[in-house]
Amino acid sequence: MRIPLAVLMIAVASMPTIAQAPASSEKPGAGVAAGTNSAVPQDGKTSTAGAEAWVEDSDLGFSSRLPGDWRPIAGASNKLPYPTAILPKKGDACVSVALTTHHRSSDSVIVVLTLPFACYGQTMTADDLANFGSGAAAGMKLTFNIANQAETTYSLGRHSFWIERADGTPKHRPESPYTFEIACTVLEKGAACWMTMAADAASLHEFEQQNVTLDGDAFDSLVPATAAPNVPGIATKNPT
Repeated sequence: MRIPLAVLMIAVASMPTIAQAPASSEKPGAGVAAGTNSAVPQDGKTSTAGAEAWVEDSDLGFSSRLPGDWRPIAGASNKLPYPTAILPKKGDACVSVALTTHHRSSDSVIVVLTLPFACYGQTMTADDLANFGSGAAAGMKLTFNIANQAETTYSLGRHSFWIERADGTPKHRPESPYTFEIACTVLEKGAACWMTMAADAASLHEFEQQNVTLDGDAFDSLVPATAAPNVPGIATKNPT
């Protein structure tokens, strides 16, 4: 099953703009209530700007939490390019950006995306994960020079993950290297992807080591130490 990833591509392509925004300019967006992101299903909750970065979607059945060095950007990701006032959402319009976070001392960014099956109209299996996640590469190539892409799979308990890592530099800032990583899984009621544009090995390590719960099962890290594919670049350097 080939799944359109327009929202995923837009989220990745917008990462440099988000990352370069000064901390003082980040304010909760209009229509975003305290503790809630309007791009998340009704039961979804996220932290707001200035707080610890976390997201909890009790309807979809997952949560994740980052260290205090990550600042959530409220309202930065709740503007999706689809009309919703007249027609009900369906298809790739159901993909939502549940959380966008920016590292306090680097240009690293993390984005969490969700796809509820009730909205999408069909379910997915582990065999669909590569198609669901790999569309991000096409979006990244619009604004980044991408190299050394590698992908693999791993499991957290009963949940299968597809993961891809790549090196890249912004086309307008070739002197600024990043490691991109995306990890996607299928939950009982939907699919979720965690994505990062990591400016240093420490940020990549924190992305991989964030605590997650998946359909009630708790895990100390999103990506086990031996699970991610290895590529040259900052990902191979020891975190500081």
